[in-house]
Amino acid sequence: MIIDPGHAVMGANQDACEEAPEAVEVWQRLGQAKICVKIKGEEEMLSLEEECRAAGMVTHVVCDAGHTQIAAGSMTVLAIGPAPVDVIEPLTAHLKLL
Repeated sequence: MIIDPGHAVMGANQDACEEAPEAVEVWQRLGQAKICVKIKGEEEMLSLEEECRAAGMVTHVVCDAGHTQIAAGSMTVLAIGPAPVDVIEPLTAHLKLL
């Protein structure tokens, strides 16, 4: 099952506009790259979010509303950034592309 990352991107963009507006400006100027990778589950997602926050990056977790097959409140997507590749990649390079 692939979860639509659109909600996470929109949420991260909104958060980043408040928390890191200069990073948003650079991201927009450079084409607004978005990369989707797989993660094993909520535990790994929370661990990655914590590492990214500790590195100073904006993150946004989407919790499912429960209108389909996924239980309400389940964490389904983590968005990271925008941030420079050299900041994100060390924390995410082990993840496989979708």
